Amino acid sequence: MEKVEIGTSNFSTVKFSDNQGHGGACVAYYICRAVDKADTPAGEFGFVQFQNGPIKEAGVNGCHHEDLLAIVIHRLQAFQLGDFKCSENALAIEKLEEATHCLNQRTEARQKRGIEGTSEV
Repeated sequence: MEKVEIGTSNFSTVKFSDNQGHGGACVAYYICRAVDKADTPAGEFGFVQFQNGPIKEAGVNGCHHEDLLAIVIHRLQAFQLGDFKCSENALAIEKLEEATHCLNQRTEARQKRGIEGTSEV
């Protein structure tokens, strides 16, 4: 495992498998509690397994980027309904929805070309 310097490194660390998946991207990420000032041992909060390879070739074996974006959007929208409503959350939602739109456009373009779910570029 290798530590990735992303996220809220004061509170958690993100680690990924050294093995690259299809297309050169990492497919497994571990989100762990960082060691705090009391030297509390790090514990795993979560594990994300991404799709490795095209579905038509590898079957469904992990989540997609859009899945994680949908989770974060949903969570921020809930905050916007309560005491934690703020312009920063609204802007983050807007940008995450824009990212989702871009990924969906990529999928639609691949579907139109008849190559969605394959390794063809």
